[in-house]
Amino acid sequence: MPDLRHQLESSLRGRVCFMGLGNLDYGDDGFGVCLAEELIAEGVPDVIIAGTAPDRWIGQAGRSDHVVFLDAVEFGGEPGSVVFLDSAQIATRFPQISTHKISLGLLAQWAESNGTTKAWLLGVQPQSLKPAPQLTPALQKTLEALCDLLKTCTPDAGRGVPAPPCRVKLGRELEVNP
Repeated sequence: MPDLRHQLESSLRGRVCFMGLGNLDYGDDGFGVCLAEELIAEGVPDVIIAGTAPDRWIGQAGRSDHVVFLDAVEFGGEPGSVVFLDSAQIATRFPQISTHKISLGLLAQWAESNGTTKAWLLGVQPQSLKPAPQLTPALQKTLEALCDLLKTCTPDAGRGVPAPPCRVKLGRELEVNP
């Protein structure tokens, strides 16, 4: 993923908040949540697990210079392939239809409405969105690669920086780190 590394390093300067989106009950749809859980486990600061309710957490994400939505998105690629989009590209590709309560395009606009936060999508092509308790092997492999990449190419990731107030984990269990 050398091109993606370059894109991330050149785009994500300053405080970065990662927001995991998706539903763990539907196989690959839970990709964003699973990646966010891994980032938290690796000590990456500024991670929110929003699941299917990202609108509840957008205010906390807006405290950052950048919010990166982590999600499984249908973009016509091979299962496990990755796309990195800015807010204009998100709005063009995902204007209204969404498996979440709000479309990614509107969510990106909302995140940027404070005038200081830049919204991005790190999306992965799902293989299956059928009910399943885990990711498909293709997405599990992508998850591992992205976790390693995000730990090493974003400012302060995994470098012992204390977790700020927006580090929230929701999911199977509730854990809030103020």
